[in-house]
Amino acid sequence: MSIAPVPTQLFPKSLATPSLLAHIVTAKFVDGLPLYRQESQFERLGVELGRATMAGWMIWLGGTHVVPLVNLLNEHMLEGPLIHCDETHLQVLKSDKAPTADHWMWVRAAGPPGRRIVLFDYDPSRGGAVPKRLLEGYRGILLTDGYEPYEAFAESQRLVHAGCFAHVRRKFDEARKAQPAENANGSHARVALEMIRELYLVERALWDRDQPINPEHRVRVRAELSAPIVTKFHAWLEGLAPKVLPQSLLGKAIHYTLGQWPKLIRFLEYGDIPLDNNRCENAIRPFVVGRKGWLFSDTVKGAIASANLFSIVETAKANGVEPHAYLSLLFAQLPYAKTVEDFETLLPWNVKAAFR
Repeated sequence: MSIAPVPTQLFPKSLATPSLLAHIVTAKFVDGLPLYRQESQFERLGVELGRATMAGWMIWLGGTHVVPLVNLLNEHMLEGPLIHCDETHLQVLKSDKAPTADHWMWVRAAGPPGRRIVLFDYDPSRGGAVPKRLLEGYRGILLTDGYEPYEAFAESQRLVHAGCFAHVRRKFDEARKAQPAENANGSHARVALEMIRELYLVERALWDRDQPINPEHRVRVRAELSAPIVTKFHAWLEGLAPKVLPQSLLGKAIHYTLGQWPKLIRFLEYGDIPLDNNRCENAIRPFVVGRKGWLFSDTVKGAIASANLFSIVETAKANGVEPHAYLSLLFAQLPYAKTVEDFETLLPWNVKAAFR
């Protein structure tokens, strides 16, 4: 009697089959279901699987097994023409900082349609050393909000640094909402919002996903249609700035916009630059929603593992690949991946055909 060899697994001699690992990762990092709730679900199904065991698997998966894949995604990202950046806070209970102190999850998004990349990186700091670490060697365009460390880094590396009109719009919308209802329609904030709306109307036709448009065409259209709007908006801002209280919501919106102006108008020169950083903010949203359920990371290792697993899951979603199916395939094939070429074949856009 001969016995067939046991398939190589990420966790030999354990219950951690690829499909089970995919289920746990999807439940937490896609659906925001904490491990203690998953433990209760398994218990109802008659499966004894403790949260400590699942947490250990997640730390090994995110901290070791998927790291080569994340590193490969990072290399692809740094070779691209444009990177979006943003960050959000995170609580880590066991670290060198107080349990109530803020830690940070930094998020980058890049890549053309069909090869989208979303990367999460944990760091206890929100200082300027983090962009330097994450973007070392990058020579493309950086698109961010008005957070100062990005500006300092972009200047030191002589990067093209673009700003975000969505942040500008948000500030004027806050000013509009603070107006009495009877004055809201005729307010200065409403005028600003209308000019920003005109810019977005021009952009709508320039980012058709079904009809790829080259950057040079965007520059030509923007020179004809967007540049006059931008010129009018800037003149209006400069004329109004001395007449409003700097500490009012309208005053803050105006001064923020004027302070960001050189970055905001970069899109007129470079066709790869969109009007806003919404792509990165949308990538952050699943993390923020999930944080409401699982609340915190217990350890630094857990935070790092979470960042890497969020990177894998969100990159799959960004490329239209169903996360659970992708993770099941990935966790089955990872034990056999040894070379860069092996890991390249496991990237979401290279396995997408398997799910059609």
